[in-house]
Amino acid sequence: IMDDCLFCKIIANEIPSSKVYEDDELFAFKDLYPKADVHILVIPKLHIESLDGLTSDHQNLIAKMMLKLPELARDQGLKDGFRTIINTGPGGGQEVGHLHMHILGGKNLPGFK
Repeated sequence: IMDDCLFCKIIANEIPSSKVYEDDELFAFKDLYPKADVHILVIPKLHIESLDGLTSDHQNLIAKMMLKLPELARDQGLKDGFRTIINTGPGGGQEVGHLHMHILGGKNLPGFK
C-alpha cells in the first residue's frame, strides 16, 4: 500500500467508497464520476502502478481480475453485455497511478470518440 495513492487509501478505508466487492486480493467500487449507468472500478489490493508495471509474478492476480469482471457485471444487472477499459499511463488516459479496470454498461453507454 502506497501512502499517497488514492486507491490504496480507499482499500484501507481511509477514504469512503461505494464498495460492491472485496476479497483478499481485489476491491471493486462504484466510480465517483460515472461515465455510464453502471461504472465500476476493479482494483488489486497490491499496489501496481499500471498495466505497464505487470510482471510474470502478477499472472494469477490479473487472471483473477479478468475472471471476476463478468461476475461483477452480472451482479450490477448488466445481462446483455458490458465494456471493460484499462487506461495505461498519462497518454492512455490513466488518472490514478494504481492499476484499475473499468466496467461500464447500461442504457447510456457512451460511444468511442
